[in-house]
Amino acid sequence: MDFELRQAREKLEREQRERVQRAKAKVERERRAKAEAARRRDALEASHRERRLDAARAQEEADHKMEEVMLQSKGFSFSHMFEALRYDGPGDKIKLPPSSFKELSDEGALDKGPMYFKLLKVRDRVPGTSQEQDAEEATCCGVLEFTAKEGSAELPPHVWNNLFRSDSSDVPLIEVRYVSLPKGTYAKLKPEGAGFSDLPNHRAILETALRNHATLSENDVVVVHYGQLRYKLKVLELKPASSVSVLETDVEVDIEGSDSVLGNEENQHVLVPLAIGKVESSVVEEGKFRYYKFSVEDGVSEKVSSGHANIEVKVDTDSSGGDTDIYVSRHPLVFPTQHRHEWSSHEMGSKVLILKPRDASLVSGIYSVGVYGFKGTSKFQLSVDIKDANSQRVGEHASASSSVDADTALCKNCKRHIASRTAPLHEAYCLRHNIACTHDGCGVVLRKEEAVDHVHCNKCGRAFQQREMEKHMKVFHEPLQCPCGVVLEKEDMCMLGENQLMFETVFETCVSMRVSVDPGLHLVTPVTVCYAEGNGHSCNCCASEELIIKCLLAALS
Repeated sequence: MDFELRQAREKLEREQRERVQRAKAKVERERRAKAEAARRRDALEASHRERRLDAARAQEEADHKMEEVMLQSKGFSFSHMFEALRYDGPGDKIKLPPSSFKELSDEGALDKGPMYFKLLKVRDRVPGTSQEQDAEEATCCGVLEFTAKEGSAELPPHVWNNLFRSDSSDVPLIEVRYVSLPKGTYAKLKPEGAGFSDLPNHRAILETALRNHATLSENDVVVVHYGQLRYKLKVLELKPASSVSVLETDVEVDIEGSDSVLGNEENQHVLVPLAIGKVESSVVEEGKFRYYKFSVEDGVSEKVSSGHANIEVKVDTDSSGGDTDIYVSRHPLVFPTQHRHEWSSHEMGSKVLILKPRDASLVSGIYSVGVYGFKGTSKFQLSVDIKDANSQRVGEHASASSSVDADTALCKNCKRHIASRTAPLHEAYCLRHNIACTHDGCGVVLRKEEAVDHVHCNKCGRAFQQREMEKHMKVFHEPLQCPCGVVLEKEDMCMLGENQLMFETVFETCVSMRVSVDPGLHLVTPVTVCYAEGNGHSCNCCASEELIIKCLLAALS
């Protein structure tokens, strides 16, 4: 009986515990369900709240953008998306489709003077993007014509490179806004490489390049062409705004010094200062130049002009490793080359070059020396000295005043006048050991063992040693191609270079007098019209005589 009661009691207690556990589990499930419902409700409310905030921010940004557009365009709104395409052309003027012309014309933008536009890259907005980052992806420009296809805008290299500095998109999207820009009063630029300040009248060259531009913007890079050379200058500061108009205004230009090192091997068109009387040592690779510059002051100029002194350029080359040539010019020819120079020396090994200006009034000034690596990698030492010429002049006068002794006989072999009493012995010895060169116009007398090494060029007739002939043929008779397409030998090409040099002098005068002259005319640039007359060559890229006279008359008028 007690056993049955105990089992019944245990069963009842067990059932009660199970009911309590089920009740607790039910309460916990209900609590979790309520918590999940509350979480979902909060998340939904937060999502709706974020959407409302995004919409408010987008509306605020659109309103701000519209206010900015209206402010920059002085009440006129023009803002469109275009596909950006490239076209080759100078300056910063873009091409827009005809529909843009109609819209701008209908709004009266054509009556407000030159039209300026702000270009922005269209990209996905990233939260937290600063205004500075947005400014780096924008630039300003003018308009050239309205001939682009609908839905696209054509950009010249200057605008393209400044807007898409690191973008690799094939057809990127841009936003074009009509803006009103103030006239610029001040611009500070800085060359990205060395050498720009060495150009004669480099400020005038920069101003001439800016004539192709309608606007300037801070952080833009302006490319200046000087012949076949390109110089990049970054716009650091503008006044009175970060983007200005440069049309019909006088802009004060300040050019900062470059941070580039003069010894940069990647840029060979850099002039290293060379002090007179000091030696500069360096290395030049085959086919490349090392350029130096030195100045001749007025005091030294007077001595050279009067003939009491000479300008001597000396190059000592380590012939074991290679060979060099030297080319010298007076500015405005800044970088002398094989076919554009005033003085040159092509002797093998070390060489000395005496500079004798054709015009005595043009001695003073800045000179450039180009050391060219003719063969191999060459170590050299370069120096410029002013040498006294008095001793040389005395010798010249003495030799000129000398006379032939009457009691002499002419040697049939060497053609020298020998004392009559020793003439037979001399002539016998001379015939046995010496030989005269039979080349027309030469007649030099050589030892027979040396005569084998004495040769004449079959083209120009000059005399050389056998080892020098290969270099002579390569330097003087290897055809050179002018960028206009005509192929000439060195001497004919140098005649062409003399015309260029004369025009560059005229051009320097013109730019200093602010006469409008196309800077591309005084340098070698690709052309389509040229002609050859006799041994000379002229083309409109190389400054024909007619063009030089025309430019000079324009400068003097």
